[in-house]
Amino acid sequence: MSSYNRPTLMGNLTRDPELRKTKKGASVTELGLALNRKWNEDSGKQREETTFVDVIVWGKTAENCVQFLNKGRSVLLEGRLFMDSWKDKSTGETRNKLRVVADNVLFLGSKQEGGGGGDEMQEAA
Repeated sequence: MSSYNRPTLMGNLTRDPELRKTKKGASVTELGLALNRKWNEDSGKQREETTFVDVIVWGKTAENCVQFLNKGRSVLLEGRLFMDSWKDKSTGETRNKLRVVADNVLFLGSKQEGGGGGDEMQEAA
């Protein structure tokens, strides 16, 4: 059976990206992305919910994200879902978190205003 793992998300960054290097020298950064949804209930009351997504970006795209993006900036990204697992150091329990590994990141808005004009696309190597 075939499968398709290609999420496309648009939202605002929840924090400034920070560049890290792996032991082999690869560049990587993690983005926090807030996805907002608004709707009206049957009663007419407006509701809103926010979903927070952790995103991993590699290579030159990660370096560009650190250079050009900041908290509040809007981005459109495409990637794949990835289940991250690790052992909790304090309890020894296995922890899991669903993340997105971004292949393409489109910078929306401008660096100064955190959104609204001038787009730039970055593709992962």
